[in-house]
Formats: sequence, C-alpha cells, structure tokens
Amino acid sequence: MHLIKNIIQISLTSSLLFSTFLNAQTSTTKIQSTSVPFLLITPDARSGGLGNLHIGISAETNDVFGNNAKLPLLSEKQNLVLNYTPWLSNIGLSDVYLLTAGYYRKINDKSSFSSSLKYFSVGDMVISDQNGNVLPSSKPYEYSLDMGYSLLLSDHFGIGVKLKYIYSKLINGSLASSNINYFAGKTMAGDISLFYQQKKNSEGLHAGLVLSNLGGRISYSDQANSKYLMPANLGIGIGYLKKVDNDHSIEFGVDFNKLLVPDFPTSNANGEQDDYFNQSIIKSWFNAFKSSDGTNAFSTFRISSGVEFNYNDQFYLRGGYQYGDESRGNGQYFTMGASYKVQKLKFNFSYLVPAGNGISKNPLSNTMRFGTSFGF
Repeated sequence: MHLIKNIIQISLTSSLLFSTFLNAQTSTTKIQSTSVPFLLITPDARSGGLGNLHIGISAETNDVFGNNAKLPLLSEKQNLVLNYTPWLSNIGLSDVYLLTAGYYRKINDKSSFSSSLKYFSVGDMVISDQNGNVLPSSKPYEYSLDMGYSLLLSDHFGIGVKLKYIYSKLINGSLASSNINYFAGKTMAGDISLFYQQKKNSEGLHAGLVLSNLGGRISYSDQANSKYLMPANLGIGIGYLKKVDNDHSIEFGVDFNKLLVPDFPTSNANGEQDDYFNQSIIKSWFNAFKSSDGTNAFSTFRISSGVEFNYNDQFYLRGGYQYGDESRGNGQYFTMGASYKVQKLKFNFSYLVPAGNGISKNPLSNTMRFGTSFGF
C-alpha cells in the first residue's frame, strides 16, 4: 500500500511546475510523478522573463542555478545573487514561495567555484492518504544546497558539475491507524553541464546542455517500496547574440527540456505499481521516452523561447514564451521582464502573463519574480 503516492501528488500540486497537476482531472492528461518537484521551478527573474530560457544563452550570474559551465566567462571575479518568487499567489496562497540564493567566485581565468540554495515553502496544508486519514504534518518545506565547479577547456568550450543535498519535510511522525512511520526525505543528486560559444566576446552562436537532478530515490516512510524518483531532466539550448553597436545587443534563444521520469503506471489488482518502484534509476531515464499508453512520449518536451535586448549593459528588456503539450498540462504562456544595473548592483523583475479563462485559467498567471545581484 503506497500511502506516499498521495503525499507526492500533493507536493506536485502545490508546485504546479507546468500547470500539469491541477489540470490532471482530464482523462487525456498524463502524470509523471517525482519527488521534490520544486527543483524544476525556474529560480531567477532573468530566466522567468525569457519563458524559462537559460541553457544556451550568454553567461549571467543566475547561471549558478542552471548551466554553471558558463561562470568562468563572467567578467566579475565574484558575485552574489538573490531571488524571490511568490508561488500560486493568483489563487490566494500567501505562504507558498521559492527563495533562492547563489554565489560564485572565479578561481582563475579558466575555472570557478559556485554554491546555491533553493528553499521552497509548501505552506500550511492538510495532507492525507488515499483513505482520507490525515497524516502528521507541520509547516512543510523543502530545500536543496549545492556546490559546483566549472572549467573552461578552451576559449569556446566549458564544463560544469554540481553536487546537491536535498531535504524535503512534508510529513513527520506516525499514523495511529497504521504501523507506518513518516519522516523527512533526504537524498543526494548531481548536475552535469556543457557550454559552447562561437566567439570569445560572447557574440555569435551559443549552445548548452544540462543533465540535472541525477540522483538516488527519496523516501518519506519506512515502507521499502515507496521510494520515489528524482526529477531528473535533460535540457538542450541554443542562442544567438548580435551586437547592434558597441553599446547595444540583442539575443535570441530556445531551450528544449525533457523530464527523465516515466509515466506513473496504472495499479495492478492489489493497487500497487511495483514496476515503477522497482526499476533501476538508469532504466527509468530511458523509460521516460516510452509512453504508458503508446502515445508519443516526445510530447513531454517543454520548449522555452525568448529574446533579450541589452542597452549599454545597463538596461535590459525581455520577452518569452513557454510551450507544453496539452496532454501534459497545457503549460503554455507568455512572459516578460526587465533589469536595471547601477554600477555593480543589478535588479531583475519578471512577470507571467495571464492565460486562459475560468477553470482553464493558468494558476501561475500573474506570477512575479524579483531578483538582485551584486558583483565585486
């Protein structure tokens, strides 16, 4: 009996990464269940204004959260960045938010060290199992702490790695009607990232690849068969930057993201999904390209596109669009954003444009992200 299934789905619902999970009532929507889905939420305001684009575009401080292979290309020796995102505020939730902080320091012209923290407040909620039994919970929250290293192998090519510690406290204690003990989930994961730039001055073609959240399963109870997969993700991005003159530039980009988690299977006669829980982690990555009902599993790709205009390295305007297939939650929306830089201090803002109407309205509509960075 997998009581944790309900808990994970509640966590997924509260995160609403691609609007998939509130729209899961439709018979055509498929669910890819993972633990700690907050790791997939866009953490910074720059990417938030570009339709969640970040993998292959030019280097920026917020790459401490994404493609850290770019960091040695930055001009400042070290930088501190902070971001805050109220989550689901459009549907009246005031205690659900994502807070991120990051720092990088260049070791030399070819390498850098970085670290970042992501903290997700799930907010006050009642969590129950599939039988309606209320589970012990108090102010659930999740966070990840990572450390990374980046190295330029040439003037055009860089590589980065990260190691993450992940903590997820959704429930804690035991249920009187069962012999199951619940506790906070803990695990380790890692990222591998690559970045290519055509020219040393960042003009021209860029490309990037990020394999993120590759790690062990996570469990919230002492049930041996209730260990959930991490939200492993494959991301590929390309970008092109054109300098209009010495002071101004414009950049375009597109990212393709694929969640490396298989569809959650239907239950057998005993209400169990043993194949899902017993398959190896590496096998699950490949099974992510197979659909549980024979439909095209490539519909699970999310596409982000955006454009950024840079005026004198001081003022930035951004616009973007994310596309998600209707069978995977119909996560389709426009975004916009801006930045203003005063000496070494930079302020970022992004806004998710409302989409849909009535019950089909995107619950992430009007989402705002705020960020600041300081180079020194």
